Amino acid sequence: EQQQKVEETEVLKMELQMLETERVRLSLVEEKLMDVLQLLQQLRDLNISKRALGKILLSTLESCRDPQPGKAHLFEVLDTLYHELTACELFQSQPLEKAQSHQSLSNPLVISC
Repeated sequence: EQQQKVEETEVLKMELQMLETERVRLSLVEEKLMDVLQLLQQLRDLNISKRALGKILLSTLESCRDPQPGKAHLFEVLDTLYHELTACELFQSQPLEKAQSHQSLSNPLVISC
């Protein structure tokens, strides 16, 4: 009876460890998903075209067609989508445009190229 309780305790410890591992994994997926959603919101505010957004999504899906061994496929797709979105030209050109519009407002004699 004592041995059975020890074995049950070990099984429960292993299950608890597996649950904790899964909780951490889900937490990471949730964080990455929130990052992706924030980028999508920012791109929407920058009036990204549906065509450009579709190209980003298709590029992401194409690059994640074959899952990497040992990696969670969902996290891999979200991570790739995050990197594709951050590489979007609208994000690259946004600070420059803001700087140029701010500069032209502060000094009307500045000619932007």
